[in-house]
Amino acid sequence: MAEGARSDGCLPLTILGGFLGAGKSTWLRHQLHQDRFRDHAILVNEAAETPVDNLLLAGALRLGVLAGGCACCTGQAALVAALRELCNDASGRDAGRIGGVLLETSGLADPGRIAAAIAADPVLSRRLALRETLVLVDGLHGARQLADEGLARAQIEAADALILTKPTNAADLGRLALTLRRMNPHAALSAAEQGVAVPLPSVPDDLRPLDLPPLGPSEPIAPYRLAVGQDGGWVALSTWLSALLHARGDDIVRIKGVVRTPAGRLLLQSVRRVVQPPEILPDDDAALAGPAPEEGVIVLIGRGMTAETLERSWRRFGA
Repeated sequence: MAEGARSDGCLPLTILGGFLGAGKSTWLRHQLHQDRFRDHAILVNEAAETPVDNLLLAGALRLGVLAGGCACCTGQAALVAALRELCNDASGRDAGRIGGVLLETSGLADPGRIAAAIAADPVLSRRLALRETLVLVDGLHGARQLADEGLARAQIEAADALILTKPTNAADLGRLALTLRRMNPHAALSAAEQGVAVPLPSVPDDLRPLDLPPLGPSEPIAPYRLAVGQDGGWVALSTWLSALLHARGDDIVRIKGVVRTPAGRLLLQSVRRVVQPPEILPDDDAALAGPAPEEGVIVLIGRGMTAETLERSWRRFGA
């Protein structure tokens, strides 16, 4: 079995995003040189008709290019077709070789819309499992992008991990790092130079985040911790979450947690309105890497809510 393969047969998918010029291909090239993603099929999406970024990625096990349309909108059909082909090959002629898929998105792509397109496809929703969304943020131009571009902000809000590239002076990078933490408190934050990990700068106590101008009516996102219990009330919880996402999906960026279901412990994840295919965790915590999961707790990351409102809504529904 390939290194990244899952026991349920689903291919893990990593989405690599970031605004134009963030350095996605440079970062990915170094990861390939370090044998990360070595068993992955790489898909590179470019909005322009003439692809360039793929020239940096000679170390990939398998490389495909989607050019002439952004994968989250005009190039969505081509993306779905390419992913379907990869899934077929991974269970056919390349069985045991392809352990996962990495999609390097166009700088104009919204990772949340790509995740929604995959979840809406009847084939891909059963064959792919979104593992992580990585978003690179340009340390040199990121502050201006965040001030002017709603898309740059949307990319950051959809990320599981943020990587600051092109480190500038410590003060500027520190302010940008503080801003990213305020925008997406749940995402892991690191920095890289030419793809090589470097330390984040120390932040003086008097340093403040960037004062971003409003682009429209909105509030900063925040995480909300909600205890939903360990009594196996999965039907009630899934129904409540569906209703919540239907009513407030534009405000809820991410949902994550481990809950008890009749099938076992389920890792619950969503990106905006889209709930990802479930993954059942082993009951033995020793089989899991890192700290044991806190069962019966979910984290909702979004805006325009309060912990008290969510708690009251869930308790009323559960009752």
